[in-house]
Amino acid sequence: MERIDRDGILSKNAAGPESRATQKTPLGLAREEVADTNTINLWFSRFASKTAQIVGQPYMFLFAVVVLILWAASGPLFHFSDTWQLIIYTGTTIITFLVVFLIQNTQNRDAKALHLKLDELIRSNLSARNDMIDIEKLSDEELGEIERRYAAICEESNARRGKRSKTGQNKTVL
Repeated sequence: MERIDRDGILSKNAAGPESRATQKTPLGLAREEVADTNTINLWFSRFASKTAQIVGQPYMFLFAVVVLILWAASGPLFHFSDTWQLIIYTGTTIITFLVVFLIQNTQNRDAKALHLKLDELIRSNLSARNDMIDIEKLSDEELGEIERRYAAICEESNARRGKRSKTGQNKTVL
């Protein structure tokens, strides 16, 4: 029986715990290599991910609304001065500027992980075309050409289904 643990270690358990053969999977090796380097990229990646999770909570939206209400309510106290306005403008600009980078980092990492997972599924499926791996790196024109080819395949498939339904066969719904 094979099992991959959280750290990406592949364990083969033949007859019992004493005969366990263990080897690292590519995921385990990648985690080990990143952990050994302990770079600022690893720190920022974890920080960005955690911050994006926190900022995306409904409570943070509620917090922002409360801050805006308190700011607006304090207007008469400060006679709606330029300083009073500058406080909210500066605060929101700084927060927006920083959060944009954090969210972009999280989205880039999620997109890369998704593409790698899809690449692995394509690679492992015998009937899949391996030339579809890494197509996200193609130019817009190349992607457009592939899209047109698949649209033609879809139209051809729909035409065949239409012929089948006209000949009395049931139409399959996807």
